[in-house]
Amino acid sequence: MNATSSLIAGTSNDSIKWVRVASTFLPLANPISDAKVLTGRQKPMTEIAILFVEIETADGHRGLGFSYSKRAGGPGQFAHAKEIAPALIGEDPSDIARLWDKLAWAGASVGRSGMAAQAIGAFDVALWDLKAKRANLPLAKLLGAHRDSVRCYNTSGGFLHTPLDQLLTNTDISREKGIGGIKLKVGQPDCAIDIERVQTVRKHLGDAFPLMVDANQQWDRPTAQRMCRIFEQFNLIWIEEPLDCYDAEGHAALAAQFDTPIATGEMLTSVSEHWEFIRQRGADYLMPDAPRVGGITPFLKVATLADHAGLMLAPHFAMELHVHLAACYSREPWVEHFEWLEPLFNERLETKNGRMIVPTRPGLGLSLSERVAGWTAQEAEIGSRA
Repeated sequence: MNATSSLIAGTSNDSIKWVRVASTFLPLANPISDAKVLTGRQKPMTEIAILFVEIETADGHRGLGFSYSKRAGGPGQFAHAKEIAPALIGEDPSDIARLWDKLAWAGASVGRSGMAAQAIGAFDVALWDLKAKRANLPLAKLLGAHRDSVRCYNTSGGFLHTPLDQLLTNTDISREKGIGGIKLKVGQPDCAIDIERVQTVRKHLGDAFPLMVDANQQWDRPTAQRMCRIFEQFNLIWIEEPLDCYDAEGHAALAAQFDTPIATGEMLTSVSEHWEFIRQRGADYLMPDAPRVGGITPFLKVATLADHAGLMLAPHFAMELHVHLAACYSREPWVEHFEWLEPLFNERLETKNGRMIVPTRPGLGLSLSERVAGWTAQEAEIGSRA
């Protein structure tokens, strides 16, 4: 057997021997409020539930993946992940698409979206991380990158609990860090407050600096139409989630009527849900979230459909993962800068000249920090380590 044959045989004979799933609760420095809090639908967010998955093969290759949940759902994701994890033992880690289907069928009675998909997502990300590490390539290069950096915008400094003077300070800090856009939360019960905040920040930034707003689904159709018309004057990159996240028809009407692009998609948890928005032209910017949609495998399907339809892309949250995926989109995308997850990892992403630099380390380029152990509430190991 020649060297090439040996390599192929060795790869095909490798198998998953050990899986670890862990439920970790990351505390936030300050309670976070968006429009859903001010309208009484949710409480301020004080922590993020992270589902970590680690996979190891017989040949010693390892992958790290994660999913997440805000306010509720973390224990449920962990419970589902723990139940379906044994389905991976003995499997070839290269067969990622087939393994996604196998995990979905293992929990088929609870569906292929929502919490079930989010649990699968952590396994899927870990398998892709493993595959890229085994190839000694960054994930973006393994998938096929179009660029080595991606436009980025900051959201964490623009929440509704932030006073206006601090909001302006936060925009300055973001620009000093090399971040290329600012997003403000809107959707307050008093629309006049939204208008004042957007107007003030636009004046502070100047007419040309990229500015976005996000209503977090808190407007009805008449209010959304009125606010979109008012916001036309501010030269926004997009207006995000002006309506309920499943109202494809309503979003499509706004996209057709106004010059300012409409963005949505972060709350959708399946390829089929995204397809409905793509089919109805319900977004100018589609905002898929890889952990929420079920991992990298379904994210790539969504991106292909969006690209075919000529849509722009701006993945939601989880910049540590999405910087790789956005780098692979053919049309110039945006990545959302959130530093919230940074305490989980030893590595940091670099921003420069308005762009986020794609890491050159193999895989996702991430390793867990020592602090994660102290925030971990539950964990389970399946199989045995090599």
